Amino acid sequence: MGLISRIKEYFARRKRQPVLGLALGSGGAKGMAHLGALKAFEEEEISFSVISGASIGAIVGALYAKGYSSRDMITIVEGLNRREFSKNLRPLADLGFAETFLEQYLEGDISSLGKKFSAWVTDGKTNTGLAITEGKIARVVTASAAIPPFFRGVEIGGKKYYDGAFTNAVPAEMCRDMGADLVVGVDLAAFLRPEEEKSRLSRFVDSAISFVTPVKYTEDCRTRGYAATDVMLRPDLMKYSATDVSPAAMEAMFEIGYREAKEQMPAVKKAIEEATRRVRKHSKA
Repeated sequence: MGLISRIKEYFARRKRQPVLGLALGSGGAKGMAHLGALKAFEEEEISFSVISGASIGAIVGALYAKGYSSRDMITIVEGLNRREFSKNLRPLADLGFAETFLEQYLEGDISSLGKKFSAWVTDGKTNTGLAITEGKIARVVTASAAIPPFFRGVEIGGKKYYDGAFTNAVPAEMCRDMGADLVVGVDLAAFLRPEEEKSRLSRFVDSAISFVTPVKYTEDCRTRGYAATDVMLRPDLMKYSATDVSPAAMEAMFEIGYREAKEQMPAVKKAIEEATRRVRKHSKA
C-alpha cells in the first residue's frame, strides 16, 4: 500500500462514526412523549440510522425512518379526526381505517425507507414475538399496534399478528441485529400504577380483558429491551393512560418526553463518545 493510500485509510478510521440505533416503546397515546424526545435529539443534531419499535413506537419509528421531523409528526396528529377515530374504538374493530390513514404518510414498502427499520409484532397463534423488516409499511406498523380485544389481529402472509408490546415493549435488540453500535431506548411504560393502587373494578376489568385476549403478556415483555440499550429514557407518564387523547394530555406528554431526553442528553452524548472510541479502535485492528 502506498503512502497516499495509508494516509487516506488513517483519516477514514479517524472519521469513522458509530451507527446509532433508536428503540421506541409501546404506549398508545403516550407516544407523544416519543415526539418530545425526538425534538430534543433534533436540537442536539443527533440522528439515528437504525430504528425499531413496538406498537405506537413502530408507527413513530416508521415516520422517523421515512424522514418526518417531530414537527411534521405533530402536524399529522393534529390532522387526525379524533371523533372519527374514536368511533372505531370498539371491541374487535378492524384496523383497516388506521392502515388507510397511515398510508397517506407511510406509502410503499419498508425497503423504501431512508433508514433501517423493524417493527415488533406478536404472533397470534404461538404468542411469540418477531421483528418484521420487510413488506408494506402501513400494514406492518398497524399489526404492531393491534392491541386486543379492542382490535382484531392484522393478517400478513397468512398469519394474524397483534401488538408487539405483549412480547417486547422496547425491542432494542433488533437495533443491534441491524448493525447499531449504540442503542438509545424510550420506555413509555417505565412508570405504571401499582396493582394495589387500582380499584377492585379496574382489576376485575383488566383480568376479564386478559382472559379473552388471544395473546398474553410474556414475563419479560417490559424488561427484555433494557439489556440491549446503552441509555434508556424513562419519561414519567404514570398520570396518563394509553387512551388519553385530549389536547392538554398530549401536550403534557410531549413535554415530559422532551424533558426526559434533555435530562438524559449528557448520558447519551457520553455513550456516543464511548461508542466512537470503540468503533475507531476496532477499525484499526
